[in-house]
Amino acid sequence: MTFEARSVAEWVKAARQAFAAAGIDDPPTDARVLVAGVLGLSPTDMILQGDRVPDGTQAERLAASIERRCNREPVHRILGRREFYGMDLAVSAGTLEPRPDTEILVDRALPIIEDIVKARGAARVLDIGTGTGAIALAILKHCPEVLVVGSDISPDALATAQSNANMHDVADRFTPLESHWFDAVTGTFDVILSNPPYIRTGVIEELSPEVRLFDPMAALDGGADGLDAYRAIAGKAGDHLAEDGWIGLEIGFDQRVDVTNIFTGAGFTLVDKASDYGGQDRVLMFRRAAER
Repeated sequence: MTFEARSVAEWVKAARQAFAAAGIDDPPTDARVLVAGVLGLSPTDMILQGDRVPDGTQAERLAASIERRCNREPVHRILGRREFYGMDLAVSAGTLEPRPDTEILVDRALPIIEDIVKARGAARVLDIGTGTGAIALAILKHCPEVLVVGSDISPDALATAQSNANMHDVADRFTPLESHWFDAVTGTFDVILSNPPYIRTGVIEELSPEVRLFDPMAALDGGADGLDAYRAIAGKAGDHLAEDGWIGLEIGFDQRVDVTNIFTGAGFTLVDKASDYGGQDRVLMFRRAAER
């Protein structure tokens, strides 16, 4: 794909046209975000510098990035970063892109963690399948008294999470841990959080190319019924959860009843639930009552 010299505004127009021809869902948004990201421009800069002509190196990067997006690679994977809970996070091949719906899990968990800190002076949190570290780092940024262990089976993901922790100055309270579920986890935690793989194996081929071709399969595939991760967490969480401890989970839109049954069967009580921005079930918060 080649482009003649053109201004920032013309690059946005060219990208929009290319994306529309490629069948991209939202060409205008992707065009603005991609061009701004490649050039390092804010939304205001995009307006004020619309007539500026990028130099030759920038033009080459823009052309290559537009071609990658036309091949269905997601914009934020091309840019190598995505915002989550007010933080700019690096993404890598071994991580999911942090998505806005996952912020709802953080929203529900933060008041609980803050109450624990008020009562005990500190809190320990386990983030299972930490990926970029999005959930863990959001908690750490808002709660300076908290320590978080972020576990993942992917060394690439753990390296990315550690890099993000360094970038946001919370590395001293973040511990990356390579572990398959609870295999390498030790100790107990006040709160266990997870956005686990929950897509049924049989429908993965129906996902958009942006997800199917570029997200790590281990972070998507939840087994035949999409519930394997929840069974694994429910089966061992009790061994690592403090008395009165909490478990917070992101779920698929049609999994509330099944996941609730799995956890109530393991001795937990559903205390809170939340929908995503589209009104679909997205977060469940369980608690294990202290023994009396």
